[in-house]
Amino acid sequence: MDKWQELTVTVNREAQEAVANILVESGSQGVAITDSADYLGPVGKYGELFPEVEQSDQVKITAYYPESMGIEAIKAQVNQAIQELPEFGLKTGQAELSSHELAEADWAENWKKYYQPTRISHDLTIVPSWTEYQAGPGEKIIKLDPGMAFGTGTHPTTKMSLFALEQVLRGGETVLDVGTGSGVLSIASSLLGAKDIYAYDLDEVAIRVAQENIDLNPDMANVHVATGNLLEGVDQEAHVIVANILADILVNLTDDAYRLVREEGYLILSGIIAEKLDLILEAAYTSGFLLETQMVQGEWNTLIFKKTDDLSGVIGG
Repeated sequence: MDKWQELTVTVNREAQEAVANILVESGSQGVAITDSADYLGPVGKYGELFPEVEQSDQVKITAYYPESMGIEAIKAQVNQAIQELPEFGLKTGQAELSSHELAEADWAENWKKYYQPTRISHDLTIVPSWTEYQAGPGEKIIKLDPGMAFGTGTHPTTKMSLFALEQVLRGGETVLDVGTGSGVLSIASSLLGAKDIYAYDLDEVAIRVAQENIDLNPDMANVHVATGNLLEGVDQEAHVIVANILADILVNLTDDAYRLVREEGYLILSGIIAEKLDLILEAAYTSGFLLETQMVQGEWNTLIFKKTDDLSGVIGG
């Protein structure tokens, strides 16, 4: 294969996860997201200097297809699917699609430039599977192959989910990872000391990718991957449940989460755009959870809820 085809979609940030999924389902061999919100503030947590990037509500999602696939038909299919997203409550803005052809070598470089070893937190660093990387003292490495990217750890919602897991995991817990995608949160949970992790996703491609990524990392026999529609039919109790998916889907799992989380356990919800925050808060409160921590980056929110009768440690308590 000498050539690849690059398709770029510019769309409102709120719809990026849905559009990325549309591109993968249309046959893309990889999806990369360029988001100005990744560069909020001049200096990162570990002193790295961020470039000055003009902030925008629009993000660019780039997908790659083999030469043999008809790009014009794919563009029409993707565009039609994007036009239907407002019916599900997602703001797309003025979606724009463009495509061009790449030589094999250019595709390889364009793809891999999006993914370099990234220090996510004090403990966790995400390293692409093709990269040699020497960990420092106490540094925990998550190996990922983002070839069918459902989440590479660099998006604000995933970063904040990882921060949240660091806050609540002390060792020996059972964790449920709902909508696991790339498997990054399950791998991190294991590295942070969780005893058993159960990862669920409705998408068969996501299940395969998650298992492949889990297999890239040593000592992950405690991570169990299975097909599942949120927490329907699940009876495994857990100390922590984490879900980084669209807000309109998150509202459908809070009751089951309350049923499965042990007393004094946690529910971590991420992927919440600012205008959907009240929707999630109402659903979680109605189910019986109390809000302990709220994290915000740009328009994105991550919430840590607790199943407890003790009001002293919760927001407003």
